[in-house]
Amino acid sequence: MPHPEEPDTTPPRTVPRPRRIAPDPMGPRHLPPSGPDPHPGTRAGAATPPRRVGTATGGDAVGTQEAKTAQDGGPLMSVERLRVLRELADRGTVAAVAEALSMTPSAVSQQLKVLAREAGVALLEPEGRRVRLTDAGRALVVRADEVLAAMEKAAAEMASYRGSPRGQVRVALFPSGAALLLPQVLTELAGTGVEMIAADEDVPPVQVPRLLADYDVVLTHRDERSTSLGGARVASRVLMREPIDVVVGPEHRLAKHGAVVPAELSDETWLSVRGGFPVDDVLRSIATVTGVQPRIAQRLNDFTVIEALVASGYGIALMPRYAVRHAEVVMLRLAGVRAARLYDLATRPHAEKRPAVATVLAAFERAARRATR
Repeated sequence: MPHPEEPDTTPPRTVPRPRRIAPDPMGPRHLPPSGPDPHPGTRAGAATPPRRVGTATGGDAVGTQEAKTAQDGGPLMSVERLRVLRELADRGTVAAVAEALSMTPSAVSQQLKVLAREAGVALLEPEGRRVRLTDAGRALVVRADEVLAAMEKAAAEMASYRGSPRGQVRVALFPSGAALLLPQVLTELAGTGVEMIAADEDVPPVQVPRLLADYDVVLTHRDERSTSLGGARVASRVLMREPIDVVVGPEHRLAKHGAVVPAELSDETWLSVRGGFPVDDVLRSIATVTGVQPRIAQRLNDFTVIEALVASGYGIALMPRYAVRHAEVVMLRLAGVRAARLYDLATRPHAEKRPAVATVLAAFERAARRATR
């Protein structure tokens, strides 16, 4: 406001002359209502061009709205983008996620950038030429597991209204466990409407979370003294316990013994499995008791091959009791050492809420009781 003793030098407000509108050669059109412009920043009445919508399986577009906001001001995070984040946590690289989801790497990167905007916090940070999850990213992955599990549970509940459990369940099994349990499990599932897709995957327990990126259920094995597989992103239940015995050839000096102690084995030539598996863990326990490092001639993960070599007198081995098939090998109980492996069924948390998965888990439990009877 000007000072009262000073002249008012504010230029007079001019009113623009009305603009004459030429007749529209295409005929009369509807004019926008008078009042405030509903779309600030655009010409009144101008049509807002539609955004292009990308798909989750291809182009680099990321949807009709890159970062949605709830009515209360909180973020609304896309379920599909949460799935992409979980895949990155499971698979480790953008390229691997792109291959798994049939997307381009640039599309994956875009989805993750949009999710970070939706979350309002950085989810990734550079690590060399790759990226890794921040603390916030790792926390969100746990919540993504819960959200996706809830979605699967909802779908399963709707399926339950349609009748008995149905659908495919992908299961990974280590070979000797599959040989023991899989025939009965498949027999039980016949005619239930649940189709089990089995694959042999023999990995150390620490790699089980990686397998859950591709499988609904993982049957794995570990030394009975090791810690449980359960955690924030893995649900695990012990299925059964299987003793581990010493196997020798029919002409071996200990073949007539019913049991042996570690001290009797300190000078033997061993056939073992690769490191990280239960049999190798027991062999290291024997070394601890005797103070003598075992002389390992071969490391093989196929018990059929190991049995054949033992039967020929090439060496001795530790083998799970129910895996022994060769008629000529002799099993000796190992005394003085806790020697057994545990079978674990691992899933994502809440996966058992799906009726089809629950049916498969129950079939494995019955097969295990029968095998250990």
